[in-house]
Amino acid sequence: MKYNWFVAFMIVFLSVGLQAQDFQGKAVYQSKTQVNFDFGNRNIPEDRKKDMMARIKRANEKTFVLNFDKTASIYKEEEKLEQPGERGGGRGPRFGAMAGIDGDLYKNIQEQRYLIKNELLGKIFLIDDELEALEWKMGSESKKIGNYTAFKATATKTIKRPNMSAIFRRPGRGEEHKEEEKKEEEFTIKEVEIVAWYTPEIPINQGPGLYWGLPGLILAVNDDITTIVCSEITMNPSEKIEIKAPTKGKKVTQAEYDEISQEKMKEMRENFRNRGGRDGGRAN
Repeated sequence: MKYNWFVAFMIVFLSVGLQAQDFQGKAVYQSKTQVNFDFGNRNIPEDRKKDMMARIKRANEKTFVLNFDKTASIYKEEEKLEQPGERGGGRGPRFGAMAGIDGDLYKNIQEQRYLIKNELLGKIFLIDDELEALEWKMGSESKKIGNYTAFKATATKTIKRPNMSAIFRRPGRGEEHKEEEKKEEEFTIKEVEIVAWYTPEIPINQGPGLYWGLPGLILAVNDDITTIVCSEITMNPSEKIEIKAPTKGKKVTQAEYDEISQEKMKEMRENFRNRGGRDGGRAN
């Protein structure tokens, strides 16, 4: 009960202060995704496997920047410099909950809509859809994240991820293998518990990726394999931030984009298997 009164007081107190000014902010997030890649029946040297796993790991360690104001935000990946001796900047398959966000993500909390500009195999798409409202359960547990006091909240979310192991599995021989391969899905769908940490000291309903809806900026969020943590916050930067929704690309809903993406994944799987898996599991 004391916790509820404290949070309510902080929200009201800080909201009054922030509403008195046209405030903006910038939050930097570090994202890491645990990856378990099944090499199946491919005869790949151990040093080659280690190199592939290192590239996949680097491809799933990212830095994102969230620029926000009272009602809207832009969330985008910060480009990495290519390391010496690294081809293609270490790109590889992305397994996390944020895997579908390769371009600018615009969220408008007031309108409860989002726009994502994604490139899929050379074609630009503009995903335009409603924000999903998670049923957050507020907890009393708190901890410090940087200079801010953050409180815990949890919710259940259905997450759809590409099954890269199935796509790049080397085709087996015989009818038995063919039947097993037909059962493999290009995507896996599961319900996971989302654990978020938000701070009432910045009383806006924003957060990294498509996460939102808590009485304070979400500083950290974790699903079953991906962890995103805020490493830096700048309030009211000296240079004004322009928060504009992306406009380029073929406009589709999230469901339409998922269907197109799934068809492309099937094409990749068929093309790979028609070549007999000669790429040795190359995933970039």
